[in-house]
Amino acid sequence: MRRPLFDEMNASGSSVRTHYADYQRWLAQQSPEVMQARREEAEMIFRRVGITFAIYGDKDEDGAGTERLIPFDLIPRIIPAQEWARMQRGLVQRVTALNRFLHDVYHDQEIIKAGVIPSEQIFQNEQFRPEMIGVTVPGNIYSHISGIDIVRVANTQGEGEYYVLEDNLSVPSGVSYMLENRKMMMRLFPELFRQNRIAPVQHYPDLLLETLYDMAPHATAEPTVVVLTPGMHNSAYFEHAFLAQQMGVELVEGTDLFVKDNFVYMRTTRGPKRVDVIYRRVDDDYLDPLAFKPHSTLGCAGLLNVYRSGNVAICNAIGTGVADDKSIYPYVPKMIEFYLGEKPILKNVPTYMCRNSDDLKYTLSNLKDLVVKEVHGAGGYGMLIGPASTQAEIEDFRRAIIANPSNYIAQPTLSLSTCPTYVDSGIAPRHIDLRPFVLSGKEVQMVPGGLTRVAVKEGSLVVNSSQGGGTKDTWILQSEPALFTSLLAPVQSQSQLMRQGV
Repeated sequence: MRRPLFDEMNASGSSVRTHYADYQRWLAQQSPEVMQARREEAEMIFRRVGITFAIYGDKDEDGAGTERLIPFDLIPRIIPAQEWARMQRGLVQRVTALNRFLHDVYHDQEIIKAGVIPSEQIFQNEQFRPEMIGVTVPGNIYSHISGIDIVRVANTQGEGEYYVLEDNLSVPSGVSYMLENRKMMMRLFPELFRQNRIAPVQHYPDLLLETLYDMAPHATAEPTVVVLTPGMHNSAYFEHAFLAQQMGVELVEGTDLFVKDNFVYMRTTRGPKRVDVIYRRVDDDYLDPLAFKPHSTLGCAGLLNVYRSGNVAICNAIGTGVADDKSIYPYVPKMIEFYLGEKPILKNVPTYMCRNSDDLKYTLSNLKDLVVKEVHGAGGYGMLIGPASTQAEIEDFRRAIIANPSNYIAQPTLSLSTCPTYVDSGIAPRHIDLRPFVLSGKEVQMVPGGLTRVAVKEGSLVVNSSQGGGTKDTWILQSEPALFTSLLAPVQSQSQLMRQGV
């Protein structure tokens, strides 16, 4: 039996969910002409500021990747405070367990010895970095900035349930769009922020800088932090530059850095300056040509040795990618139980691992009903959405799975919750997800909400910006001042969360 769709704003019949009631009354008073004018104003401002996303698959007449505005929707996604409070607890629990797992696999490997995760799932994973075995990282924290993708799906009673769809732990992106979306909504509709108690997000850069300072390897009054970018042709370059500017730190490329006497230095007009913390937006393979890809010009030669010596912090840590691989995702609930002795607060989506013969058989028999993903895929690429695919596409994927089963997982095709969205034809429901950003330093912190992504195309379930998805502002709507204040405080100290032996 097909489950009903869950709409974030509209309940059954013509009723509106309680936390959307005030907004819906306001929206009903707005004319289509006013809202269209606001859409055009938002697009003009985003274009003028340069808030774009590079699309590698599209080329302009010079052969360079084209840049597009990410579609921005005027109707916010609203989450009541009680729902967010539970989600926040689940996020802290999950990210804490993932950091425990990362420390374990590069040190004592207890989870492997206990038979919870097969050793080959880790040691044969292309994101596992043997160079990190035995390396002590600041605070035993590997994923300092985590982006956890959450979806809501209707259960058999039509009520919405949250699930974690994916963990992004290496170089998660999108937080700049969360911040710019809020800024835009406050500019276009200031009255809404006077009328509603909406938890703020603008302090994220301060929390991020605090987290990076926490990781500095030496006790200095003002650690030197830099943002390492692959350069202006990277799809997320706007975000790299934006965050560096917001934090008041230098944006650097690999050629701006060099190693001397086992320390990292930055070239400046006043001479070399030692670097304490690198917030890297460069993949592991390109960080150090002496250790990884020898022809990389994006990193800094000798960086790994400095890092292993403890003379520079890299956020997120090298080797973090082994934990956000889709073949590791199914084991996260077991990690939570193994390391924390707790039941998961946030559920995983049921997942079939094609490396297992029974799961492979089921997947091949039900391709037309499943979503199949490459374990190393990202950005909505390397996946099959069975119900939306042609028979030829299904058969092509079938052959690929049979040729390399361990490279794929499969999941049910989820009917992601919808939210009213402004499209060319007017207001219509579109599928959405949510990416909250979790910061792990001496304390685990996050701003209330995250980036809501929208599948703009009718019927589409793909929300990724690289696949034409858009974004919405996310409101955590407060009604109780005490609860509102609590959401602005750090969740829990990292030392408390890691006290069980790491």
